[in-house]
Amino acid sequence: MNCPFCDIDEEKTRIVQEGKTYYVALSNPRLVPGHLLIIPKRHMEKASELSEEERREIFDAVIKMQETVLAKFSTGCDIRSNYRPFLKPGWVKVNHLHFHLQPRELEDELYQQSQKFEKELWKELPEEEREKFTQLFS
Repeated sequence: MNCPFCDIDEEKTRIVQEGKTYYVALSNPRLVPGHLLIIPKRHMEKASELSEEERREIFDAVIKMQETVLAKFSTGCDIRSNYRPFLKPGWVKVNHLHFHLQPRELEDELYQQSQKFEKELWKELPEEEREKFTQLFS
């Protein structure tokens, strides 16, 4: 399968914590100092594929690690997971579900380099779009 998260090199990956169903590792490459990945041990690509046990244990780990980040060295913490099957795997794209925890500070480097531009991307929600997606997700 050639998945870097399935054939994990524990020393190279810098695992900081391990549970029954997941690893927590420092992200390499990383976007910000302290950028963590929470990686299910079982290969899957979408969160909907998690078993109930995996879901419980992994999301408990996400919450615990966020609280640790906030208590130890950050005033904020972004949590996200991406599912982008239209992109080819590469240095920063892995087809294995994982969750990013990124410690954040006011106007940190990530903000300065990219997120300061997102203000221009936000738009008002048009009524027809609200209706369409309300029906779709109901």
